[in-house]
Amino acid sequence: MNGPIIRAFPLLILFLGIAPSGWCLEGDAYSDSRNPAMLPLVTTLIYNQMSNVTSLFKNDVSNYLGYCVTDVDAEWNAAFNFSDNLDFVTNCVKQIKGDVTHRLCTAAEVKLYFSSFFESKSSAAQFLRPNKNCNLSSWAPGCEPGWCSSVPANVKIDMKNTNEIPDRTEDSLPCCEGFFCPQGLTCMIPCPLGSYCPRGNLNTATGICDPYRYQLPPMSNHSCGGADMWADVSTSKEIFCSAGSYCPTTTKEISCSSGRYCQMGTTAQKRCFQLSNCKPGTADQDIHVYGIILIVALSLLLLIIYNFSDQVISTRYKRMAKSREAAARSARETAQARQRWKTAKDLAKKRSLQQSRSQKAADAPKVGTDQAPPAVPPQSSSAEKPSAVVAPKGKKKDSTNLTKMLDSIDDNPESNEGFNLKIGDRNIKKQHVPKAKELHSKSQIFKYAYGQLEKEKANEQKKNMTFSGVISMATDDDEVLKRPSIEVAFKNLTITLKGKRRHLMRCVSGKLMPGRVSAVMGPSGAGKTTFLSALAGKITGCTMTGCILINGKLESIHSFKKIIGYVPQDDVVHGNLTVEENLRFSARCRLASDLPKADKVLVVERVIESLGLQLIRDSLVGTVEKRGISGGQRKRVNVGLEMVMEPSLLILDEPTSGLDSSSSNLLLKALRREALEGVNICMVLHQPSFVLFQMFDDLILLAKGGFTVYHGSVKKVEEYFSGIGIHVPERVTPPDHFIDILEGITKPGPGLTAQQLPVRWMLHNGYAVPPDMMEICDEISKSSSNKGQNNTNNAIAGETWQDVSLSTDSQNDQVDFNYSKGHDLSGRITPGVLRQYRYFLGRVGKQRLREADMQAADYLILLIAGAALGTLSKTTDASFGELGYTYTVIALSLLCKLAALRSFSLDKLHYWRESASGISSLAYFLSKDTIDLFNTIVKPLVYLSMYYFFNNTRSSFEDNYAVLVCLVYCVTGMAYVFAIMLEPSPAQLWCVLLPVVLTLISNQDKDSQVSRLVGNYCYPKWAMEAFLLANVERYNGVWVITRCGTLLQSGYDLHNWGRCLTCLIVTGVLCRFIAYFCLVTFQKK
Repeated sequence: MNGPIIRAFPLLILFLGIAPSGWCLEGDAYSDSRNPAMLPLVTTLIYNQMSNVTSLFKNDVSNYLGYCVTDVDAEWNAAFNFSDNLDFVTNCVKQIKGDVTHRLCTAAEVKLYFSSFFESKSSAAQFLRPNKNCNLSSWAPGCEPGWCSSVPANVKIDMKNTNEIPDRTEDSLPCCEGFFCPQGLTCMIPCPLGSYCPRGNLNTATGICDPYRYQLPPMSNHSCGGADMWADVSTSKEIFCSAGSYCPTTTKEISCSSGRYCQMGTTAQKRCFQLSNCKPGTADQDIHVYGIILIVALSLLLLIIYNFSDQVISTRYKRMAKSREAAARSARETAQARQRWKTAKDLAKKRSLQQSRSQKAADAPKVGTDQAPPAVPPQSSSAEKPSAVVAPKGKKKDSTNLTKMLDSIDDNPESNEGFNLKIGDRNIKKQHVPKAKELHSKSQIFKYAYGQLEKEKANEQKKNMTFSGVISMATDDDEVLKRPSIEVAFKNLTITLKGKRRHLMRCVSGKLMPGRVSAVMGPSGAGKTTFLSALAGKITGCTMTGCILINGKLESIHSFKKIIGYVPQDDVVHGNLTVEENLRFSARCRLASDLPKADKVLVVERVIESLGLQLIRDSLVGTVEKRGISGGQRKRVNVGLEMVMEPSLLILDEPTSGLDSSSSNLLLKALRREALEGVNICMVLHQPSFVLFQMFDDLILLAKGGFTVYHGSVKKVEEYFSGIGIHVPERVTPPDHFIDILEGITKPGPGLTAQQLPVRWMLHNGYAVPPDMMEICDEISKSSSNKGQNNTNNAIAGETWQDVSLSTDSQNDQVDFNYSKGHDLSGRITPGVLRQYRYFLGRVGKQRLREADMQAADYLILLIAGAALGTLSKTTDASFGELGYTYTVIALSLLCKLAALRSFSLDKLHYWRESASGISSLAYFLSKDTIDLFNTIVKPLVYLSMYYFFNNTRSSFEDNYAVLVCLVYCVTGMAYVFAIMLEPSPAQLWCVLLPVVLTLISNQDKDSQVSRLVGNYCYPKWAMEAFLLANVERYNGVWVITRCGTLLQSGYDLHNWGRCLTCLIVTGVLCRFIAYFCLVTFQKK
């Protein structure tokens, strides 16, 4: 036997209260005198001696049984505090002739009994090792179960002796009520509180002493004794107080009365809740109704929150719509009044001038007369005006805003001052109208925005100025402030797939100029999208050589990402947001942080109007499952997301695909207005109409293999191709004809092939021809030896790219493309992380409110799971409900992980687009996690509302809820990692397999060191340990051996409840750090 185990047995003596510090033999006083007056004194003396021993072994109990005992004094009182009723001791003193202490087990005998539990590492009853009193050669009647013996009368017993068992074989008697006498020992041990230890009765049919399990030995004078063992509930259930009854003492069992319930092993009955139905003899109260009440209350609360939030959002949007409509109407009326007044004034001036001329002609002197013309009285300025209303004397009225406006127009017709006084604009300092920074209310902001729009329309009609661009009237001379310019030049740009020798693009050189709209065209496989991705710095999995210059310098394109807009080919738009919400969010996060709110609203309103989205601004974009706006409208919203951030370089990948001709013209007109402000625009286009084609400034025509066929002005493309013998037939759009030639559908002409066109362009501009294409050069030289058109057409497009060759080294110099982010050179300071976090919170909150049906489905599944598992896995006292907790960990982990996958799996494309434009990844991640905290709090409540009230565990609702909240927080963080790292299908598979596998690992036998190490670091182990500890601490008294055995077998510690919760929370936080690292590190491949 190990030393620690041996030293632990005195602790059990302490628990049993049978190792007094100094036994006196005054128990004989009653047996000798039979004086009833001495009986209470003897009983009290014996009990006091047992009670005073607790302080002797407190440290040993804490050291060796600390994993299942938190407070030694409290545990002893719960198990052996008989001070309220000592009748069982008194009755035993009456029954036994002699000193009762001579029949109580010493420390050595108790150690022998409990050593069997430690040696087998089990709380089940075990056979005892032979001792001096009970062995093969000596077996006294007191060795039988339920019987005990006494020491000789002249022998004194040292109850604290832990090494030697006294000779105890005389005067064998049945064990007293309230005590148990194990088989193999000849002494008595008090039964703990919560047990029922009466004398046994012989069942003649079975030969068993009921209610115990032992049989009578083949002795003529032997009868049934008392209890024979105290172990765990599975092997000594008969001494536990029955369910539906309570045992105030170890010798009395009382059936539970009506309105009360009595669980197994309890000493008092408990009052049932008011709404539960507790009949006499009820073991557990029926509290299902409280679960139903809780889920109804929770459902009502969620409905109120949902409806209230939705109503608040709807009311807010209605108010905004009213303010917007009023502002737009006021702006239109003011502009119309101004136009009517100017028209009337011009007509009055014209009529007055005609009358003046006719009067002069009538009053002119005839030829030959000497009469001088009559003097004409000078006309006042008021005569030139239309009839004005003269106010009567004595009644002086203040001039209205309209009068002031009309007077200002009359004084200076060409001035912008006085226009829209009430609405205001940026250049009205003299009129003391608040600037954009001073506007706070929605009404003022909308009036300002629509006033500016009307003003821009008027200026566009009069001066051909931009309509959708940002027009700043901050200076007195009405100077238009353009955006920062970005010029992109590229030389010998070649892109090759990694690991292969396949070229996606080869030897592409050219320049994209600010203020111009460039179209990239070509047949399928020409590398049009690859070309745009290379310019935007989005190429991955490829090797790129050549050089790309930004404003003449070798800078990373990522340094300008805050002022670069990239419109992907797919419409990456949030379907559960409205059109205006999508645009407004992009403007808030990507425009300059110091830009006033009124100007941001102006930008959004300008884009909505320029793209023709006024009628659908409050409509949801829609998803595949839920119908929203049309495909063409969705495409325009996709473009508008980049227009609202006022880019300096705008790259669009097939923006007109799926649009009809009118929508395409509307979109391109809006882009043309952007170009008027100096925006560099480049887009991929397929089969444009002739009208649409003429709206472009430059054309980049690519052939298959990524070669350039033409790069120059749209106006000179036909001239260039006609110079090499390719003429566009009548009624055929030029780009369609050229693409048909490159596809091989149409023959280019005599002596020409489609393969020669890239080489002819290289020779035309003086670019180096790759060695593998020199044979084509020979063919061209032979066919063009007599034409000499090389020099004649060199000025068509070559002059455009002359500065490119001057700004780079020779063609053999290749510079690897730099994908590093570099420092920010955009000159724009966007909102910080906290401000973007606030914007993200609003957006994600709206999205979750509009996904209420999915949330309701999640809650319904949790309700069904809680009711099913709570009913099927009823808590058994033998296992402390461990099976139900195992099912709970698996079910909650699986369901919450699958639901948490939606947070990041469904909008990966949106995140990639937003993060590439400079929007904060940290704000995005934190906002998602913050909104998910609502589910972390609510989902455990939903599940417990069914499981707890159907399972009837002894642990409190609060303890179970705390464990579930920590568990859901932990598994949600794990789901984030799977959602970000994996595709949806593998992520779902991992979320299903991981909880099951880890739960099995954590529940297996810890025989090997590896399994023990792995199991200790599995999150299901921490959750199940926390559940079990919260439950077992409610079991005391007679349950102490069952509790200690269960905790010893599982390797749990009663002090680790808080540590388990901490481990779950730390794991959740760590998983979130890993998820965020993966989010910012692993991008789209």
